[in-house]
Amino acid sequence: MNGLELVKLIDISRCTACRGCQVACKQWNELPASKTRNTGSYQNPPDLQWNTWTLIRFQEYVDQKGTLKWLFRKDGCMHCTDAACVKVCPTEALYHTDFGSVGINYDRCIGCKECITACPFGVPKFNSATNKIYKCDLCQTRLRANQPPACVLSCPTGALQIGAKDAMLKKAYQRAKELGGDAAVYGDKFVGGTHVIYVLPEKAAVYDKLPEKPAVPLSIIAWKDVLKPMGLIATGGVVAGVFLHYITHGPKNPDEGNGNEKGGEI
Repeated sequence: MNGLELVKLIDISRCTACRGCQVACKQWNELPASKTRNTGSYQNPPDLQWNTWTLIRFQEYVDQKGTLKWLFRKDGCMHCTDAACVKVCPTEALYHTDFGSVGINYDRCIGCKECITACPFGVPKFNSATNKIYKCDLCQTRLRANQPPACVLSCPTGALQIGAKDAMLKKAYQRAKELGGDAAVYGDKFVGGTHVIYVLPEKAAVYDKLPEKPAVPLSIIAWKDVLKPMGLIATGGVVAGVFLHYITHGPKNPDEGNGNEKGGEI
């Protein structure tokens, strides 16, 4: 897998909500448990946390025919190609890996929380005890050892797969076609394409906390892609101008222009 752009495919139609992936993620990454409360749902904890990078979302849904359905969705980092979190990170603690995923260097994280605000999927979570943010890194150490992520390895139904980008996209569209109805592929058309894609049996709008059209905020695009580069160019121009003046005119004499030129009497 080394050096290969990878995509994790999540086929929601095959998920049974066993939460094997959620447990496997905790175990592999040695993430501590937290005390939770019963909120009237099988979903636990209620949202992604600094110590819960993979979460199975439970949802009751009544379709247009009045049929009650249980919807399950594995939630976690989408590993965007045009990742807002990477764009805003001032220390490069968040970065793109050779696999196309978004890795994180905790030693560089200063806890500024810019990535939390920027992420359209609400993934990075902050731990006040360490003053750092945390999220899934697609089991980067396992990928470098040519092993699948812990969540993929644990899935008993084949709902989770990982492989070369083109092969996974082809599988995803074939599966959506097999399912028919409102089934669709989600993730390859947004934020430059994500490295985690879904096959959704229902329309994206139906699923909790899944944005229909996720995008990098315009404020981030304006700053990182336009204003900051222009500022650097302007700064470079000033430095270049000063250097050119020095080369052509030499260093300025402290007595120049003070009216005390030699040869005259006061």
